[in-house]
Amino acid sequence: MQHSRGLRLATLGAALVAVPLALCAAPASAVTGTPVADSDTTYAYTAQITVGPHDRGCSAVLVDAEWLLTAASCFAADPAASLAVPAGAPQKSTTAIIGRSDLSGTQGAERRVVELVPRTDRDVVLARLNRPVAGVAPAALATSGPTAGEELKFAGYGRTKTEWAPLKLHTASYTVDAAAATSATVTGKDGAAACMGDAGGPVLRAGQLVGLSSQSSQGGCHGIDPAQTSTAGVISRVDDLKSWIDGKVGATRIVDFNGDGVEDVAIADPGATVGTDTNAGLVRIVYGGGKGVAEINQDLDWVAGGAEQGDWFADSMDTVDWNEDGYTDLVVGTTLEDVGSAADAGFFDILYGAPGGMGTGTLKSTHFEQGAGAGAIKAATPEAGDRMGDNVVAGTTTAGEPYIVVSAPGEKVGTVAKAGAAFYLRGSVNVAIHQDKADVPGAAEANDGFGASLAADSQHIAIGAPNETINGDAAAGNLAVFSHTLHADGHPKPLFGLDQDLDSVSGGAEANDDFAWSLSLTDYRPAGSATANESILAIGSPGEAMSTDGGATQKADAGRVVVGRVTAAGTWSETRQLWQGTADDDVSGTAEAGDRMGETLTAVNTAPRAVSTGATMRLAVGTPGEALGTTDNAGAIHTFSLVAAAGANDRWIEAGDGDGIPGTPGANQYLGRNIHYTGTKLYVGMPYGPGLGALYALPMSNTVTGGTVAPVTVYKPGTGGLPNVGTRFGAQVR
Repeated sequence: MQHSRGLRLATLGAALVAVPLALCAAPASAVTGTPVADSDTTYAYTAQITVGPHDRGCSAVLVDAEWLLTAASCFAADPAASLAVPAGAPQKSTTAIIGRSDLSGTQGAERRVVELVPRTDRDVVLARLNRPVAGVAPAALATSGPTAGEELKFAGYGRTKTEWAPLKLHTASYTVDAAAATSATVTGKDGAAACMGDAGGPVLRAGQLVGLSSQSSQGGCHGIDPAQTSTAGVISRVDDLKSWIDGKVGATRIVDFNGDGVEDVAIADPGATVGTDTNAGLVRIVYGGGKGVAEINQDLDWVAGGAEQGDWFADSMDTVDWNEDGYTDLVVGTTLEDVGSAADAGFFDILYGAPGGMGTGTLKSTHFEQGAGAGAIKAATPEAGDRMGDNVVAGTTTAGEPYIVVSAPGEKVGTVAKAGAAFYLRGSVNVAIHQDKADVPGAAEANDGFGASLAADSQHIAIGAPNETINGDAAAGNLAVFSHTLHADGHPKPLFGLDQDLDSVSGGAEANDDFAWSLSLTDYRPAGSATANESILAIGSPGEAMSTDGGATQKADAGRVVVGRVTAAGTWSETRQLWQGTADDDVSGTAEAGDRMGETLTAVNTAPRAVSTGATMRLAVGTPGEALGTTDNAGAIHTFSLVAAAGANDRWIEAGDGDGIPGTPGANQYLGRNIHYTGTKLYVGMPYGPGLGALYALPMSNTVTGGTVAPVTVYKPGTGGLPNVGTRFGAQVR
């Protein structure tokens, strides 16, 4: 009995239903069952996948607005030999049509598949789309597996009895023969069978997803030997994969420049010498999985400009998949680049990821400088001291559209010198934002430096002007918050401005507070909301004087951080202030002159799809001026929850204290000046030494109160394939 069953499954395995489409005039379409009417949205979550230029066609099912579940055999090099599929970007361009029962129609959505997350125990892979799908409800997973004798519905876009490549979604029924741990054997009911092109199609019980079509004898399918009458098949179970799916779908995105599914890291040394040019700047790329190290500088033929003394290439960086191909792209600011005769005008570039690593693809880079290109950037004039690229933030909107915000805090606005501006790019949108734009809070004034700080998430944008004068107090500072929705005048819609003389912000505006010197915005999903439709905004004010004795003595430049919510309606409410306080309160440290707490901020939501909690919303605050004992400017880092009580969630990190930063505190090391959170770790740069600089990747548990201290990953010149040279290694990381 076992022998005959083995022969049967071997026969089925030779007939995996991913189908070559090279001979088809149109994409393949459906099971040998009943066509679904155009008006019937019952199976709208079913998708049709085309791999390569019509190399293969498969079916799939939407299980999340951004993710499909389908058969790994659709992407395997030789499905008859192995179902192994590399994780990461698909090796061939892959498209998906979702919510379109008739492929000749226009309803539903068309998307690109940009990431694969395969299972190793069954014919299943998760496929991420370049943008979420709106208007189509994902299929819910069943809570129990198939049982012998029950009837299940299946759907797909494969061949029919009479057509090689029909255009209609079809459905039919299976009877379950027997179930195993990861699969079940089935027989098509009433002569129906899964055909080539149906691999990965949903198998359903009462509308809930039990499995995916995987293998079939294909009896009755077009092009199959008429002597083959069996409609037997195999489905891959998915009812037990909820935790796996939720874990992948709900995770924060990793940086993956070469699309292999392993996290990479870009480390800037903007003070590095390139050739003989000091402070020209460079970026070191460390590819995950031991795949090597690369150097990017302006002397490469695919990077704009040329390495020159004092350019400070990579003085700012961020990442986004700008061209939506599944490979992370790096946005690099070159703050002090001369443009023509305009000294320190600055510019920025997008450097594209590719299968062979950065700079190896057909599209290598896109260059942006004032007076060139398109839109507001072309309309602007490069002028001395503009410092375009001083800050850059990038990400995607709630609709999945990539955006970039880049600042030029020295930009002249009209005749007002160094008022400052920012540029916003999203698709065809290329617009300037400054304080003379309609409804933008504040007014353009000399030396405001609007854009000296930036933050953005999928909901909102924050632009700081820490040098802004408020009611006569110079450098008191302010900021403006915007929506990604465009104003009638074409720029992002302003929502509100904040400064410390407003009733909605604690404290009071004082000279040299540097309010909004640093900013962070983090997507927030409140209880009762279906999505993350709010933001948590943190505002650093490192020049703030704080008192530890009831006001009698002010500690100049002690610093503090203000935290609050930006609601879906675009309103602000402060929730807390964070500062070191007194020696006997529940927050580590004591406010002291020159600490400059809040000079840097980094925040992350480690579970962006779930209801936000104190554990998932994390904030790290740099205090680079902290004196430790008699060691001045040694620096330290506080980590907090963005939404829970400060003291109970505060962890103090300094060099040599056992959290992962080795050595002992050193004078003028400014620990905390260079920090960056991801979903799993806190990167801490030490560009001011000791030595040539270093970068430490602390696991999340090292940054959480009561968390277990785990080994850190160390990036240091002279180790791990990195050249033994550096000037400000670790100044930026993404």
